[in-house]
Amino acid sequence: MDQKKETALVTERYGSQEEWTYRLNKGVLKRERLDAGGATKPFLGFFKSVFLPQGYPDSVSGDYLQYQFWDTIQAFSSSLSGTLSTQASLRGVGVGNQEATVAAATVTWLLRDGTGMLGRILFAWVKGSKLDCDAKKWRLVADVLNDIAMFMEILAPSFPACFTFIVCIAGILKSIVGVAGGATRAALTLHQARRDNMADVSAKDGSQETLVNLAGLLVSLVLIPLVTDNALLTFVLFFSFTVLHLLANYKAVRSIVMETLNEARLSILLHQYLHDGRILSPSEANSREPVFLEFRRRVPIKFGVKFGDLITSPDELRLALKNNSKAYLIGMRDGRVLVCRGSDTSAGVEIKAASQALCLSMMLCQMCPPEGALKALSATQTQNPWEMVSESHKIIDQMFPLFLNGLRKAGWQTDRTLLDWDEWRVVWRKKSD
Repeated sequence: MDQKKETALVTERYGSQEEWTYRLNKGVLKRERLDAGGATKPFLGFFKSVFLPQGYPDSVSGDYLQYQFWDTIQAFSSSLSGTLSTQASLRGVGVGNQEATVAAATVTWLLRDGTGMLGRILFAWVKGSKLDCDAKKWRLVADVLNDIAMFMEILAPSFPACFTFIVCIAGILKSIVGVAGGATRAALTLHQARRDNMADVSAKDGSQETLVNLAGLLVSLVLIPLVTDNALLTFVLFFSFTVLHLLANYKAVRSIVMETLNEARLSILLHQYLHDGRILSPSEANSREPVFLEFRRRVPIKFGVKFGDLITSPDELRLALKNNSKAYLIGMRDGRVLVCRGSDTSAGVEIKAASQALCLSMMLCQMCPPEGALKALSATQTQNPWEMVSESHKIIDQMFPLFLNGLRKAGWQTDRTLLDWDEWRVVWRKKSD
């Protein structure tokens, strides 16, 4: 009888945090919480709503909390280092010096800001398209450059004759930090947002950073009287904060688990697949991905090159089309692997072209003995390079369908890529009229 009096009519839940039920008791609806053990304190619930995206943790990637933890530590240490560098810059332009003029200080500040603006434009032009492909690497580079710029600002007052030049160089570095840091942060936000909630994730990240900077401001109020006119303590604290900053940044980028393929992750996956036929999970491949920039590669790969960079004669076009019915052309020239993209290529075709290019790169690199399907390719290595390319077409056609299917089952995104393709697209005739 009591069971009939209290029939559960409706059950509702708020994400994965709360679950409630509505029961009918003597004609009156009663609302009761089902997950009583998961009830949170009012303050903790308020804190989550202010600083975490709505629907957390279901609305963000699994690596969100770990990344934000280390990002908070690096932001705090960077805030303290910034206080020390700002104090040094103000002292360098003459704050507290009766002989300094307002005009001289203004000119120095304008020159620093002006060179920084030019550096921002130049860097965005030269490297803007690379930031999505290697977001982890450029995120780390940005923070290293930021520390170098702050060190130069702290050092600048010790060289009055070169002060303006030093702070201008520091301004250029900081402008690069602004572009690289902002752009890579946007790429990481896209990765973290799992419900098309980029705006919310970005806004809450801004709230977290503001809270950290506020905490850094309070600590800075204690530090400033201690470091004033004490160069030794300034440098000791700066290097301590810098070590913490770099360590936290390294941990932060290492904690990111991206499911979208770039060249580095695809290379790791392909090596493992050729070795034992196993497809690594996103977490396994990301843990092996290098996070430091490589300034020189043994065998560079260029995606989306001009037709003339790859093919210089009708005979070479005929050789490039041998065993090739794909929507791209691939070949080797001057120690590089070059890929021409067709006018209409899907993400799957881009992954296939990149996989074939990586196979050819492995053969040219000769860092380790060929494994798996590459053993057949190594037999053509001493022949004409186009023979190796022709053989690679047959190998990739045979192995790629299983490889691509394995990527999908392992949780990798194959509907879009982060491969560094240029914009050239080529249309060619496979047979002459």
